Amino acid sequence: MERNKILKLFMFVSSALLPKRFLVSGFLPFHRSINRQFQLASSMSPVLLEPSQRDAKYGTNVARYLLDLHESEATFDFCGGMMFQLMLTDQLREHLTKVASQNEDGNETINHFQPKIFDATKARMFNLPDYDQSANADNINIFHGRELRKVPHAKGGFGFVLQLSMAMPDGADSRDPEGWSAQEMKTYDGWAHDIGRTWRKADDYEAEGFKDFKQKFGSEAFGLNHRFYLHLDGSHRMWLSAEDGCEGTPAKSTSRNPVSRIFGL
Repeated sequence: MERNKILKLFMFVSSALLPKRFLVSGFLPFHRSINRQFQLASSMSPVLLEPSQRDAKYGTNVARYLLDLHESEATFDFCGGMMFQLMLTDQLREHLTKVASQNEDGNETINHFQPKIFDATKARMFNLPDYDQSANADNINIFHGRELRKVPHAKGGFGFVLQLSMAMPDGADSRDPEGWSAQEMKTYDGWAHDIGRTWRKADDYEAEGFKDFKQKFGSEAFGLNHRFYLHLDGSHRMWLSAEDGCEGTPAKSTSRNPVSRIFGL
């Protein structure tokens, strides 16, 4: 009885206080699978979390850092407690592996393909040099990505995934099969409010070319595409930020029930 009361109270408070993006994008329904989801905690090494340890290990090799975050099934804390697991597409992983290896082979040539982490003065994407409202990305300064909801195996306990994919240059012969579709490119308006944007369901993704979307994320998953970039804050923590300003930093999730975490139970 007490558990049901807590859940009802949680739902009421969430409906009143949470930003509308969470009401529309599937945050509230996650309570139906709390008992199953809260066990999916990630295990992250301090070297992925603590700025001084991160810098000592990775230095300027941001590509290797992103790869290790993916391999560790790292979670990012968005909006004060919403845990998203970071996932890279196979093609982006292949690209970043080549970029990372150039640094590790002792090549003294400047690696122009390394992803860039901007300083703390670039707190929003529109602060970046040469920023424009477009669907363009270069896998260096800006990435293509998606926030995906209701993913049953996602670490962090919420069923949330942040997927980064490979952006291809104009005129390329091929594209990332897990990346943005032609329709996502054409309709992208990630600088606008989420409420007016196009959320895609699993059937939509597969119809637009992501053939094994349901196999990877489940038939109930749905999402929204964003452009992302990386920046530091005043404490030298790294943030993965969407064009609309929502952002998250690597953080260790726990095995506690998300409701318990929020209410301190």
